[in-house]
Amino acid sequence: MKVKPAITSLFFDVGGVLLSNGWDRHARRRAAVHFNLDLADMEERHHITDDTYEEGKLSLNDYLSRVIFYDERPFTRAQFRSFMFAQSTPFPEMLGLAARLRANHGLNITVLSNEGRELNAYRIRKFKLDQFVDSFVCSCFVHIRKPDEDIFRLALDISQARAEQVVYIENTAMFVQIAESMGINCILHADYATTVEKLAGFGLRD
Repeated sequence: MKVKPAITSLFFDVGGVLLSNGWDRHARRRAAVHFNLDLADMEERHHITDDTYEEGKLSLNDYLSRVIFYDERPFTRAQFRSFMFAQSTPFPEMLGLAARLRANHGLNITVLSNEGRELNAYRIRKFKLDQFVDSFVCSCFVHIRKPDEDIFRLALDISQARAEQVVYIENTAMFVQIAESMGINCILHADYATTVEKLAGFGLRD
């Protein structure tokens, strides 16, 4: 019987897995209500600009100039940034799980996320992700976004793991399907309990 390779690395998505989504449509809707913005116009401008911002080719200040501050506003950039950053909240059970799995199984932990640089840096610092994450393969650093297969290849190269040695925990079905097509073991994350159960199937018990 063929023996499965031992798992040496975990890849984690951030938004929806370790933390809340940073700047998703729900956060933007809350911002539109809070600052009395035209949501439809804001969304159109966001979708035109978002790829460039998340790929690290546009600063947050420039993103805000295009999406929010293209017109006079009764609030400041600092106020909007503070609101934007405040939308991020932790998932303590998942953060604890990741840290324990790294410590107990000697795993390499890699983050694979689509985020703009300033928000990404804030989330890393605020929630101390750098205390247990070995590598950050974030779109703003590597200038590639999921679903581009190259970002998964880069994560494999950086972690120096073969696809079959990795378990990737992600809450977006399309990204899971792409990673699986490349031979990466995946867990489509729904909640803490089911992810713990699925990890046990790979021999990774909390």
